[in-house]
Amino acid sequence: MPVNWYAALVVIVLLGIGSVVLARYHYSKGATAIQPTVGQTWHAALAYDICGTAEPALAATASGSPSGLTTTGSGVLLLAPKNGTEAGRNATLGNFVKENATGKLTDSSIQYPGGVVYENGQKCAKGTPDAGQVGVVRARTWTLSAAAQSGSEEKLLGGEYTSKPASLRFKNRQLITVGFGPASKPLPKVPASTELALVQVVEGTTAPLTTTTTAPTAPTTTPTTGASGPTTTTTTASTTTTTAKSSG
Repeated sequence: MPVNWYAALVVIVLLGIGSVVLARYHYSKGATAIQPTVGQTWHAALAYDICGTAEPALAATASGSPSGLTTTGSGVLLLAPKNGTEAGRNATLGNFVKENATGKLTDSSIQYPGGVVYENGQKCAKGTPDAGQVGVVRARTWTLSAAAQSGSEEKLLGGEYTSKPASLRFKNRQLITVGFGPASKPLPKVPASTELALVQVVEGTTAPLTTTTTAPTAPTTTPTTGASGPTTTTTTASTTTTTAKSSG
């Protein structure tokens, strides 16, 4: 065959490859990144309900944690992905639990930190409100409405269930209750205190502080001897109280 024919064939192939590469480049450049993206910050709230028992809010994420999916200790989650493994489709409830080592959570099993590991089809343990009843792992979600953020009457949108809580992707201003219990029994909303903390964070005000009180100890008496003779020094431990606070 003529050399020109081969040359023309090569040119056609190269043009075809080039057009495909160019098209993919423009598509990827114009595509909208799935949120939350690296550098973006969202807030959500999380509560656990295990066999009818509302568990305390998870402990605050340790200072200096490399995770971008953390919790403040008031039930509010700070979602600020630091890399692609936490952003977009990877910003899930399951990844949050895994990164913070807060118990266990899969789409079919759950463990509140320090508690019993439950799997779909098991019965709730004795001593729980739902004792003896067969349970399933679920999550229920709501979203703060604009009304809640503006300071008017608080309203929540949604209340949808998912049977795959670990795969649940976070949304901004989201409230999540995850738990184990009878499928016929509704999962409750997050506690009012947690909801309020989320509203305050979203509005840019300070979330409520946990009240901590150190009880005073009994007075201690220490005998001493000075120039004027024996004396007695009595010391009483002080009491420190941090009261709940909100600004705005």
